Amino acid sequence: MESNLKDDFERMVTQHKTTIYSVCYMFAETRIETDDLFQEVLINLWNGFDKFRGDSDLRSWIYRVSMNTCISYKRKKRPRTIPLDIAPDIIGGDSGESRQTEQLHNRIMKLQPVDRAIVLLWLENLSYDEIAAIVGTSTRAVGTRLVRIKEKLKSL
Repeated sequence: MESNLKDDFERMVTQHKTTIYSVCYMFAETRIETDDLFQEVLINLWNGFDKFRGDSDLRSWIYRVSMNTCISYKRKKRPRTIPLDIAPDIIGGDSGESRQTEQLHNRIMKLQPVDRAIVLLWLENLSYDEIAAIVGTSTRAVGTRLVRIKEKLKSL
């Protein structure tokens, strides 16, 4: 049974590794920190994997664990001002596209952790209902916060 659990976990990670990495990337300041966060998330996913009952969507559970891990990490850690070493294999595209992505990332990094999480989920094209379920708020609150977050990002 342990082998089956391990196989199921490996399949889940393989299927959702981009989602996990995206969350970590959005909260990290460096490539090394992104990789560290990714490992922390995997540990937390593994620790909770056998307890996941399927009451919620697997993808929502992965987002929730990933974001909670990253938010907890950032709360414990004092902010630094080291520039992000963007992973070219993640960003892709031409230099203009990479520059825009880096600018967006820098602006998003100035947001509070929960607002960062909401923007990330919105950028991943999740519905307001899905975002609300992951973040633990109402659908209406998600809409209101997104309007405020967009205004804040424009002003930065």
